[in-house]
Amino acid sequence: MSQASPPLLAVAEAAHSPDTPGWVRNRVLFSLVLLGLFVAFRLAFVTEAPNRLVSGVGIPLADILTGWRWLVLLPAALLAGAVFLAPQPRVHWLVLLAAAASLFGWVWLAGEQARQAAATAESPLLRTSFGGGFWILVVLCALAAADALQRLKLNALTRSLAGVAVALPLLVLLLQGHLDALSLLKEYANRQDVFQSAWRRHVQIVLTTLVPTLLIGVPLGVAAFRRPRLAAPLFALLNLVQTVPSIALFGLLMAPLAMLAAWWPNAGISGIGLTPAVLALTLYSLLPIVHSTVTGLRQVPDAVVESATGMGLTPRQIFWRVEVPLALPLLVSGIRTTTVQAVGLAVVAALIGAGGFGAIMFQGLLSSALDLVLLGVLPVVALAVLVDALFQSLSVFLTPTP
Repeated sequence: MSQASPPLLAVAEAAHSPDTPGWVRNRVLFSLVLLGLFVAFRLAFVTEAPNRLVSGVGIPLADILTGWRWLVLLPAALLAGAVFLAPQPRVHWLVLLAAAASLFGWVWLAGEQARQAAATAESPLLRTSFGGGFWILVVLCALAAADALQRLKLNALTRSLAGVAVALPLLVLLLQGHLDALSLLKEYANRQDVFQSAWRRHVQIVLTTLVPTLLIGVPLGVAAFRRPRLAAPLFALLNLVQTVPSIALFGLLMAPLAMLAAWWPNAGISGIGLTPAVLALTLYSLLPIVHSTVTGLRQVPDAVVESATGMGLTPRQIFWRVEVPLALPLLVSGIRTTTVQAVGLAVVAALIGAGGFGAIMFQGLLSSALDLVLLGVLPVVALAVLVDALFQSLSVFLTPTP
């Protein structure tokens, strides 16, 4: 990797140089295409190993594109051609479709290579894994699609629907079993019950964190809005909590919770497991909820409140009928931040016995099994993206239109 880094940086710098040729109409896409070409010729697309614990041998993309497999390059060629087209909506849609098709092609090609390797292998222990080239090409396709969506200036709901449309073909590949020969899917097949249990546990941790966070954070935000003198020390305390590393906070909570468990053995409290995980994640999650609540209430125009007062509404009616509906989009934005943060931090909670996808990830790290690590990481990424898209769409839906 150290030898490939300087050329890679040189490619990126050349793409963003002010001396970029004038016939390049999309400099972002131009840089992505250049990086894609560099990766395709320098890094392994997949790796093959005799078993899950041995470092694999990299297979470059050129060795895989045999026969009619070269057709997967057609969407990439469309992306390269779009670099020279004038920026307009139909070109951006073309880039989006080409990026989605290219993403599908790379995943299909990796699955096809794994199936061929498994069919001709002498040992059933052979593992075919995604290589560094595959991951970078996938990221470049995702960046090209994201750039196209941004240039189209679509709202959050439409962007979410476009993301679903991009992901659906990949889901079809997965459900049809085309990817079953990949090492990642073999790890899933060997640990299907563990995976499903981790999924339920991870969602349980996130939801159990979200409930007390809202019950505590929203009233604190309202109190800070009503009493400005309370806001400064409250935010100072919440910011201080954010500076404590998650592992350290889990450790700090273990001792007092263990003492409480000894005093009240029937209360269901424990120094390890779900209780310290939820308590720590709740402390981390309070800041975005309190901040979004205060910000949402502050952005309500004074003229609207005065008009409601002039109409004879009581302070309670003004709060529930005027301030809360207008502040709700920002509050939902805070819930989005909190939930995505909890999805990520719940991984670390596995270190104190809380379970979830973090348990799979750390098991993979301890056994030096990269695909097992990915089996724990990729669902967390997918869940975070799904939650983010869901709350973004909800925020747009709740935003009042003039």
